[in-house]
Amino acid sequence: MTFIDEMKIHIKAGHGGNGVVRWLHEYAKEFGGPSGGNGGRGGDVFIRAVADTFYLRKYAHKIEFFAQDGAYGLGSSCHGKGGEDLYIDLPVGTIIKRIEDINIHDSDTVVMPEIELTEVDQTIRILKGGSGGLGNEHFKGSTNQKPEEWTPGKPGEEARYHIEVQMIADIGLIGLPNAGKSSLLNALTKADVKVGNYSFTTLEPNLGTIYDVVLADIPGLIEGASD
Repeated sequence: MTFIDEMKIHIKAGHGGNGVVRWLHEYAKEFGGPSGGNGGRGGDVFIRAVADTFYLRKYAHKIEFFAQDGAYGLGSSCHGKGGEDLYIDLPVGTIIKRIEDINIHDSDTVVMPEIELTEVDQTIRILKGGSGGLGNEHFKGSTNQKPEEWTPGKPGEEARYHIEVQMIADIGLIGLPNAGKSSLLNALTKADVKVGNYSFTTLEPNLGTIYDVVLADIPGLIEGASD
């Protein structure tokens, strides 16, 4: 079982929907009064803690996350629907740091305090969606009976984050190389990690779970075991 404990991701909250220009349809009138609604707000982005220590595996091939954009305004004074919020589930014990480099594959610089997920269902909003634009009904006034004005929605907040799982295991299996640690982990947890009849088969920790207890098969504790 491959364990992923670190990754970099790009996240963007939803863009606000545009306001629109619309007119009431009244009998014997080509154009009634303004009725263009406002655009919907873009979706926010939340991080949420889950108990599954292996959850980052679900994002192994995903580095970009986007909340839903708000819908455009409608006629008949109806506002656009707000974008759906995005919830990104991460294991308890995850440290989240905001980074500033444009290219998330390059080296990064931490620019804000880190966030730590410490308990299941802990939920934190990290990015806000953009506000919706204004429809032409908003601009109606005593001196402006048939406004043509509208405004676009605003972009949602956008950032790049470094994700790292700090809390790896409750119990560690240690011993000399080829002592049977991986075989024991497989027998106890059905982890299905690589087993070989030679030294240094395990080069990095492998994890397995028994109910809520996480076990780690640690490379043999002699020089060169993790190289």
